[in-house]
Amino acid sequence: MHQAAYKESVSRAEGATPETPESWVTSAQEDLASKLRTQTKVGVAKNVIMFLGDGWGVPSITLARILKGQEVDHVPFGEEGQLHVDTFPFTGMSRTFCVDAQVADSACSATAYLGGVKANTGTIGVTSNVNRMNCTAQNDKTNHVSSILAWAQAAGKSTGIVTTTRITHASPSGTYAHIANRDWESDFDITDTTNGEVDPETCDDIAEQLILSDPGKNINVIMGGGRRKFLPDTVTDTENYPGQRKDGKNLKDMWIESKGEAGKYIENKAQLAEIDANNVDYLLGLFSHTDIGYLDEQEANQDPSLEAMTEKAIQILSKNEKGFFLFVEGGRIDHGHHGNQALRAIWEAVEFDKAIKKGDDLTDDDDTLIVVTADHSHAFSFAGYANRGSKITKFAGTGSDELPYTSLSYANGPGAKNGTAEHRYDISTDPIEEVTYEQVPLVPLDSETHGGEDVMIFAKGPFAHLLTGVHLQSYIPHVMAYASCVGSGAVYDGCNTIPSSTVSSTQSNTDTTTPDPNGANNNNPVMILLMTIIILPFFYR
Repeated sequence: MHQAAYKESVSRAEGATPETPESWVTSAQEDLASKLRTQTKVGVAKNVIMFLGDGWGVPSITLARILKGQEVDHVPFGEEGQLHVDTFPFTGMSRTFCVDAQVADSACSATAYLGGVKANTGTIGVTSNVNRMNCTAQNDKTNHVSSILAWAQAAGKSTGIVTTTRITHASPSGTYAHIANRDWESDFDITDTTNGEVDPETCDDIAEQLILSDPGKNINVIMGGGRRKFLPDTVTDTENYPGQRKDGKNLKDMWIESKGEAGKYIENKAQLAEIDANNVDYLLGLFSHTDIGYLDEQEANQDPSLEAMTEKAIQILSKNEKGFFLFVEGGRIDHGHHGNQALRAIWEAVEFDKAIKKGDDLTDDDDTLIVVTADHSHAFSFAGYANRGSKITKFAGTGSDELPYTSLSYANGPGAKNGTAEHRYDISTDPIEEVTYEQVPLVPLDSETHGGEDVMIFAKGPFAHLLTGVHLQSYIPHVMAYASCVGSGAVYDGCNTIPSSTVSSTQSNTDTTTPDPNGANNNNPVMILLMTIIILPFFYR
């Protein structure tokens, strides 16, 4: 029975004809010709958009491509499909380890890809001098790490953050917070996680930093979930959920009052659709008391899609003639994986790609740098020998115990099921095609873990070619700063004018006369040495 079920599940897509041998040659030649025509752009990036797929490892990318091909684009098999991000001309890899850990969490990694400094697990926007839970070290401003968003604000640009998680979650808070514990999203969380040993009056929580401190209070567009982190526990929101704050602060109302007529506050997708970007300079959207629903939940919850939020954010931010920085996170890819709900996670990855396409469609490659990457991967694999065209949820083969296994598997996590003394658990009758199905892991855990392998970087626009190769994750914001002439990148020529964006990639762009907003010494001997190494060979050809 198991063999028959396996054979049926891996049969080739019905009626599909494989490509001819000649078609592979034609495809390769077309790809080669396109690559040879690719020009590097080195003008100033007026705008920068960073798309962050939380937990968006290589297996998730591959499976999203197949799922989109089969269920959205309806290509013959699926594997030959294409994500929009596949069209980006420059790719590289990011090394994600943190100062104290081989495998990154979303907190220390956010400090790296947004602030350019690797840090300790569980901490955000602070250096490795700050250990998790150390409020005293958090309050020492010499330990603070500023972000690419803060650098953009200092340059007069508009800024925005969009996520499908809580807006106070680890990844988005990396743009604005300086915190010794990623779990300190509200004052209640500080007291709860420390058994009262840390006073929230002396150690500001993440939500409070967003609304009351720089750079958070100056962010033009803020959209995500986590409404309860901003409301006192004496207030019930529009969905009948109580707030969480013990300090009595209604941060939502404080934000509304501070923005006046220039700001709008919204809570559902209908209200988002009604926003006229021409009449709004500041937008706060808190669409759920917790995270925004998964794709399969959004309609019932009246939650907006990541694509819709991205579009509205760009419309508002684009009004600034000096440009903008926008951070967009597909955050629930990660949550699906933590629950071993592989199909759910992959649908979130497909949705993430739709947001990337929307951002690309609304901007110009000549003045907008788009960077797409992940903070980490997961203990998740895509394996077995399923025939081409198989649904990704189907059985991929049988083990030596003659029981089936699926192409999707987790090394650890929830969903463990006991087998017998002789055999592992038999999944042959499990509802493996349901979006909420939990893959049976090898090692039982309450929550599946992250993976430590390198993750992809995709880029297009000015100076995107600098992200090819293998780099430390902390390298990424330095490229974004260089391309857009903000932060430490403001020390280079071309920041006050916009030169041609398609000149030779060997053009030097360095100068050491402009002060660095972060206080770094501009006469950096390392930078001088690096530029000397780059420039001298051209004089001696």
